[in-house]
Amino acid sequence: MDRMDTWKRSTPLTAFPTHFWAGLLLLAIFWPLNWLLEGLRTHLLFFPLWLGYILTVDGLVWQRRGTSLLSRNWRAFIGLFLVSAPIWWLFEVFNWRTRNWEYLAREQFSDPVYFLLCSISFSTVIPAVFGTAELVSTFGWLQRLPRGPVIKPVRPVLIAFWLVGILMLTLLLVWPRAFFPLMWLSLYFLIEPLNAWLGHRSLAQGTAVGDWRPVVALWIGTLICGFFWEMWNFYAYPKWIYHVAPFEFLHIFEMPLMGYGGYLPFGLEIFALYHLMVGFLGLRLNDYVQIGGQGSLERELEPEREGKLKGHYSNPDSGL
Repeated sequence: MDRMDTWKRSTPLTAFPTHFWAGLLLLAIFWPLNWLLEGLRTHLLFFPLWLGYILTVDGLVWQRRGTSLLSRNWRAFIGLFLVSAPIWWLFEVFNWRTRNWEYLAREQFSDPVYFLLCSISFSTVIPAVFGTAELVSTFGWLQRLPRGPVIKPVRPVLIAFWLVGILMLTLLLVWPRAFFPLMWLSLYFLIEPLNAWLGHRSLAQGTAVGDWRPVVALWIGTLICGFFWEMWNFYAYPKWIYHVAPFEFLHIFEMPLMGYGGYLPFGLEIFALYHLMVGFLGLRLNDYVQIGGQGSLERELEPEREGKLKGHYSNPDSGL
């Protein structure tokens, strides 16, 4: 089957899948409950609320494209939840050093209960971001984006990325008050070269031929999720609040306006972390998350992308 067949059916899709309606039902129930109930409630409502979002978005992707994360591979879909929690806990570890956010009502829970409830909530991060990025990828304006700057995964570039990542991580850990924004950049610069070296999926596979549509899809998809995270958090309890001096102005919900900029590289980081994890586990999921091109530019770039990447990864002269 032609690869393009996995992106879009040739016939119009008018019906929505069952899980789309299930997602809407979850949203209709748990959004009002999360905002209107009094006392502690969000620790129990966060997961079903975001599961509703994930299923609704996945259903929209299926309706527009004819394939989605859930319909494509339900086992891999469940796997997104399983890897999401440990990946977000990594950022919580960084936050122990930066103290950029805290959770109100943390003292109401014992450590084991807190860890369990947080892990269940954190499990929704990656499915939400990847699903939303796939939804963004279904729109024509993204498909029509022209070529951008070419960044090839050659040895000097990857080494430079990795060294910059080391520098940013060092600055973050040594001077967290001054360099806390680097939390949302350093991991990508560290992990992207590893994925390229190890032959795992990486965004460099697109930028090698000037295709930035996967990057843009992740940027916008993560920013959309960020808006809903902050909106649903505003009237929640327990909830998170931020401490990001000197950016404590022009808040949109609890988040300062400039803080939304951190969502852009965050999407790239979790994309890199996910593919590093599934690569180490030996799972053949390089083509599972389908973001970016599906139109004429994709067809134009495919032979060029395959030829250049084959040379970069297998040619000894490439230095990799």
